[in-house]
Amino acid sequence: MDASTADMTLATIFNFFGDNVSLLLSECLWTLKMFAAAFGIAVVIAVPLGIWLGHIHRGSFLAINISNMGRALPSLAVIAIGLTIFGLGFLNVMIALVILAVPVILTNAYVAVDGVERDLTEAARGMGMTGFETLFRVELPLALPLLFAGMRTAALYVIATTPLAALAGADGGLGDVISNQASYRFDGVVAASLLISVLAFAVDGLFALLQRYVTPRSLRGRGGIEAKGSALEAT
Repeated sequence: MDASTADMTLATIFNFFGDNVSLLLSECLWTLKMFAAAFGIAVVIAVPLGIWLGHIHRGSFLAINISNMGRALPSLAVIAIGLTIFGLGFLNVMIALVILAVPVILTNAYVAVDGVERDLTEAARGMGMTGFETLFRVELPLALPLLFAGMRTAALYVIATTPLAALAGADGGLGDVISNQASYRFDGVVAASLLISVLAFAVDGLFALLQRYVTPRSLRGRGGIEAKGSALEAT
């Protein structure tokens, strides 16, 4: 592709943005709706379970194996299986995205709470704190940075996988533009793909800020949270 052809391609892509603002905005909102539904359900399921397993220090086998099983299941395979149960549409894809997000959040929540130094929890109990008080006043505040690291990773997975909704017959989303090249041409495919990338960067940036906000000042600047989170993803 020579320079003039590349310039023409970029021009047509920008023209597509200008000519289809309302369409792209609507599809972005639908994509965010799918993301919010799947991610919210995953958080409700995984965070309490991971925190509880970490608090009782007995859930390593369950947390790690659920994580490994979830990561071993390709999203397309989960969607294909779900078609036979839930049929085409929003629900099927949402369940697949929940299955994708739960293992990461669960593992990080468990390790975050389980990894709090035992000396601190024993000192809290020695001061007369109950189990719940120890959890909410000692373990959770120290576990929040790593917990949010898992949520950040899961959020990125979900928003980047949301376009697969179009393959399962869901009516809407940027994936619908990407998969419908006959109607939207190459320009529409590239424009929608760029918007998915922008949404992914925006979601990642938002959770990065939240992760930094909940990280104690004494831990900032060491790179420990990010490094530890990356190590967990490779577990």
